[in-house]
Amino acid sequence: MTLRNTSDIDWHELTDRAYTPSPAAWEDQVFYFLMVDRFSDGKEKHYLDLKGKVVEKGTTPLFQPRDEGTAERAAWTEAGRGWCGGTLKGLESKLGYLKRLGVTAIWVSPIFQQVAFQPTYHGYGVQDFLSIDPHFGTEADLRRLVDRAHAVGIYVILDIILNHSGNVFSYRPDRYWVPQGDSGYFDPRWDGQPYPVAGFHDAKGLPSLPFAPSEEAWPYGAIWPEELQNPETFSRKGRISNWDHDPEFREGDFCDLKDIHHGSGDVGAFEPSAAFLALVECCRYWIASADLDGFRIDTVKHMELGATRLFASMIREFTQTLGKEKFFLLGEITGGRERAFDTLEMTGLDAALGIDDIPDKLEYLVKGYRNPSDYFGLFRNSMLVNKDSHVWFRDRVVTLFDDHDQVRKGKGKARYCAGEQGRKSILSVMALNALTLGIPCVYYGSEQYFNGAAEAEADGNDVFLRECMFGGPFGSMQSRERHFFNEESPAYAELARILALRAEKLALRRGRQYLRPISGNGIDFGVPEMLGGELRSLVAWSRILDRQEILVAINTDCDQARTAWVTLDAGLQREHFELTCLYSTDATRIGQKVMVEPRNGRAVSLTLQASGVEVWE
Repeated sequence: MTLRNTSDIDWHELTDRAYTPSPAAWEDQVFYFLMVDRFSDGKEKHYLDLKGKVVEKGTTPLFQPRDEGTAERAAWTEAGRGWCGGTLKGLESKLGYLKRLGVTAIWVSPIFQQVAFQPTYHGYGVQDFLSIDPHFGTEADLRRLVDRAHAVGIYVILDIILNHSGNVFSYRPDRYWVPQGDSGYFDPRWDGQPYPVAGFHDAKGLPSLPFAPSEEAWPYGAIWPEELQNPETFSRKGRISNWDHDPEFREGDFCDLKDIHHGSGDVGAFEPSAAFLALVECCRYWIASADLDGFRIDTVKHMELGATRLFASMIREFTQTLGKEKFFLLGEITGGRERAFDTLEMTGLDAALGIDDIPDKLEYLVKGYRNPSDYFGLFRNSMLVNKDSHVWFRDRVVTLFDDHDQVRKGKGKARYCAGEQGRKSILSVMALNALTLGIPCVYYGSEQYFNGAAEAEADGNDVFLRECMFGGPFGSMQSRERHFFNEESPAYAELARILALRAEKLALRRGRQYLRPISGNGIDFGVPEMLGGELRSLVAWSRILDRQEILVAINTDCDQARTAWVTLDAGLQREHFELTCLYSTDATRIGQKVMVEPRNGRAVSLTLQASGVEVWE
């Protein structure tokens, strides 16, 4: 049924079904973030289906090394700026690929109906919060995707936007004249005061519709559901120009995306607006309709803390009635770790998306340009909670090293594998992400060496981070019409082995974490640190759960093997006891043993190949 108003929802009929319960612990899960438009169009051939059988009926062949760089650069780049053709049905067809990789939860980019006149393929320009965009498919497609994902043990987290809508109206600005040639224009930038509005946009992007509830706007004009067409839905204070100025970053528009007024009051006495309550109803609808397992909430920094807190409370109450006791609420909270922690504490969100310092330290630790203690120190002994020890952020942060925005890199945006060093060390960063504290998340294409990077003239454009897995007009490595669902890719195959070991060993999912001192001579031990601005060394850490210790080590040297003595827990390891290699990027070492020696309490000597990874127990 087409819904134009949240009052049209028949909640009794909608919720008359059984729902999938939440997992016992979200830290046991492995996330995979994908952009629907860029993942799969369902037309690939020679990939493996859910049962592991080769699919022959498609039209798009598998990418081969000879295909790199074959697309004409300008046309390829332009194709990346618009819709490319990925669908929910295409995603459903690749559940086997994800399952065999070891993924247990997929984070799906927003799928709601976008403004009709802009190519907001990414999904963050919503025009109708109660409809699926036809580019992605239908509501039935979403339900079937979630049902089949659940059948193979994969949860579904949907990306949602509460802070803003798409570009659904135009201002009639009356101040801040900007000269341009012989003429100029008024720039509607934030100054704390509202601007007059020309009207809601029609399907062509013209402000021809009245800025008021209007049936004539259906279906691609103005904004839906109808409750949101009230002018008081929007702050109407113009675009943000200073992203760190409060209240500008809360009240202003996110570029041309229009800020939604959520209400007023402090955290403890927040009074929601009618628009906020309508958005909550929309979110409840999609949970009930599709049996979703969680939300990733976009741009939380730009929302009132009281609105975020009330949203978390209302959604959690609703999901408990469906038997989803741990419905997952993940917030995108930019602005640094302290802001992220404070937001979690004050709002009740489950976890923060690590998009600032965590991906920076993950990437550049492995590439040899960050001290290991900077990364490992993020997870414990935090003064943010005014405690000195045994404070572990094991399930309160989702960690990743690649993502679709890379806000931390400014104009220098690039995927991890954009350079030779990244391609050589991709397994090390995957292991560091998967086998340390936090909930690990893989950004689509990383397991296939995607190497997107912004050109200098592109001014840091996000487009190059969003290549198509299915090829289409914008395949990675400057290719076209070649898909990347290659389960024989070394990165895919090795990551699958690492994630299988993580699933098998509880300590690798829930254990405490300790960065281990190392030594070159077996006498002088210390935590590895950069020398001369570089780190070319083993980096090792232990995960300890009860009486079990598992040791993990990586080599940050991409060009040669490195050897070091690595400290172990003296209370758990006995002298002359042997550790067994559970995993190594050098397959010949798996099953080998190493003797525990009485050095620095207890230690073992390890030699890892260039960019190597090993796990010992």
